[in-house]
Amino acid sequence: MIAAPVAPVELLSEPGAEARSGSASTATARATQFVEERLPAATRLGSELAELAGDPEALARTLDSALDELSDPIYQREQSRVAPGIGPVHGVRLPLLTAVRRAFDRQTKRDSSASLILLADRLLRQPTMEPRWFAIGVLDRTLKIEPERTWQLLRRAAREAADWITIDTLAHPVGRGILREPYRWAELEQLVISPSRWERRLVASTIATMPFADRKAGRAPEVAQRGLEILGTLIGDADPEVQKALSWAYRSMTVVDPEATAKALESEARQAQKAHDGLRAWVIRDALPKLPPERGAAIRTQLDGLRRRPDAQPTSRAAELAHRFAGMGLGRATPEPPL
Repeated sequence: MIAAPVAPVELLSEPGAEARSGSASTATARATQFVEERLPAATRLGSELAELAGDPEALARTLDSALDELSDPIYQREQSRVAPGIGPVHGVRLPLLTAVRRAFDRQTKRDSSASLILLADRLLRQPTMEPRWFAIGVLDRTLKIEPERTWQLLRRAAREAADWITIDTLAHPVGRGILREPYRWAELEQLVISPSRWERRLVASTIATMPFADRKAGRAPEVAQRGLEILGTLIGDADPEVQKALSWAYRSMTVVDPEATAKALESEARQAQKAHDGLRAWVIRDALPKLPPERGAAIRTQLDGLRRRPDAQPTSRAAELAHRFAGMGLGRATPEPPL
């Protein structure tokens, strides 16, 4: 299934619909009807794609053409608005993409991971975004059997990403990959000094999804221990897209270890107050609703008056490390071995 991003795009409505109709229900009803009418076609498409799984080129062509038939122009405009930089999209609503993937998965459950990886590799090269998101879902299936080759493609997709929807979709298989092979925490740690804001966002988004990607392994004590340590390195990032993922990640860590998370936020609040750090304060303040009310209120009082400024320079330890090691190649993309 295609993973829902941090703020599900499917909740978007037609701009101005509420003002024109007096209620947002008109846009919601329209979207519901649109999806219901096209669900059978989406399911058929998934089955048709399964027949082409051994021919990535043919599948890519078929998928591209069929997605145009499932597209919603209103939804297409909204995706571009809420995710600037997203690149070309067909504008297919999430339930329809999910229906395509479910049918495809059912029909290809006995296909080899090697052939699925080749398919994902091809779809990640498509110019539009929905085939790439489809590919990420395919890679989520191959993680267990072909972890190294799958990981190469996930990392490539992250390097090429330019929007939060793609990054937050990637976060689910990346998180599962780390939980299955804990040595990959080191790779996540390296990304905190990436020059790409989207790779830095992936760090926080991955930590945010872990407790839900695997409800047993993702809630083990070491997840909070390592996750909070990495978040403590990245907090103070100046990019709003990274900040949003950081607050999401802190909220998720309260599910794993509420006491350790509360202490971490209290420590960061003291640092923010001492340094008059509005960047750090924004993240902390956005995470407070998941803390016990009395502890959240104390931190909120501590942060009173601290606001982030658009021109503020990063204050994170990650930014300091990136500056210190500038010119040494750290944080740069490295070529992956061939598939």
